[in-house]
Amino acid sequence: MNQPSDLMKLYSTRILALAAEIPHTGRLVAPDASLRKRAPLCGSTVTVDICVEDGKITQYAQDVKACALGQASASIFGEKVIGLTLEQIQTGRDALLNMLKNNGPVPSAPFEALEVLQPAADFKNRHASILLAWDATVEAMQSL
Repeated sequence: MNQPSDLMKLYSTRILALAAEIPHTGRLVAPDASLRKRAPLCGSTVTVDICVEDGKITQYAQDVKACALGQASASIFGEKVIGLTLEQIQTGRDALLNMLKNNGPVPSAPFEALEVLQPAADFKNRHASILLAWDATVEAMQSL
């Protein structure tokens, strides 16, 4: 594999556009839970704040300091997270992990846009960054 050329293909226009359009950026004033997560290999970090009512996320904020792939994943996740339960988030996270690690299928709705990250499967050192927003949100919900 020609790493530099493959890496250039990985950072597609769509990935870069998603990275530039992360929804729910910043912090919540009075969250029910907050969690900061760091990817040890690359140093990317994500801090999430959530408010939950009846088991569903009602407010969400994220502070993403990650590579373009981590930012794109957080963008897709942030677009769909309001109204989701812990189980729905875990199912999406597990499907994303399966797509990256095992060449599994693209996650189903509401996360089908994660298809754009399929080329990242070959870059294992980027997987933790791609999963950061998901993992932080799961842990924040579990802390309630």
